[in-house]
Amino acid sequence: QVQLVESGGGLVQAGGSLRLSCAASGSIFRINAMGWYRQAPGKRRELVATATSGGTTNYADSVKGRFTISRDNAKNTVYLQMDSLKPEDTAVYYCNADLSTWAVAGSRDYWGQGTQVTVSS
Repeated sequence: QVQLVESGGGLVQAGGSLRLSCAASGSIFRINAMGWYRQAPGKRRELVATATSGGTTNYADSVKGRFTISRDNAKNTVYLQMDSLKPEDTAVYYCNADLSTWAVAGSRDYWGQGTQVTVSS
């Protein structure tokens, strides 16, 4: 089965930086896109950034200019470089992948377990 494992979360002060990583493993045939979502306490999960295998990226307006998403297709890994962090960035960050496997036709979404990012003021 497919697993997405995130790393890199933690506690930082406002203005600081973190780099999140997410590695996909398992019986993967093709990853079409990977991305990051986040969910703060009492809030709905929201899109942060996405990246296709070809390098096309998309960002939420709230993080444009501060966050950078990138892919290493050979390693089935996606990164999120977060700079100029703000307290409102505090949330659990979830890795997402739209991928197909050898076992099942078509593609579907898979989710990581989440990693906590806390930004203090």
